[in-house]
Amino acid sequence: MSTIQNLKTFDPFDDATKGEDSLPAGTDECIHIRIQQRNGRKTLTTVQGISEHYDKKAIMKYFKKNFACNGTVIEHPEYGEVIQVQGDQRRNISQFLAESGLARKEQVKVHGF
Repeated sequence: MSTIQNLKTFDPFDDATKGEDSLPAGTDECIHIRIQQRNGRKTLTTVQGISEHYDKKAIMKYFKKNFACNGTVIEHPEYGEVIQVQGDQRRNISQFLAESGLARKEQVKVHGF
């Protein structure tokens, strides 16, 4: 018997749906938001794991303007570029990452007290 080619299922959009399961912009790990105690009541929020496809200085500039704080981008030998922001900005940063599409909500891990 011969096989009939017309009865095979073929999804023309199969390749397009594969991209939805992957993480945005080629990131393959989580973004970690941590808080560190400085002096007394002073705190420092660090953001690690943002893909190198994004300009971290531009993201930090947005944080400084909209969250009314100061910040910098440092080069860590193990973690790469890390964004440091003054104050407890964990909630603001996680909301920004989810709303802007830089990361899905499941990707963002918030650490701290």
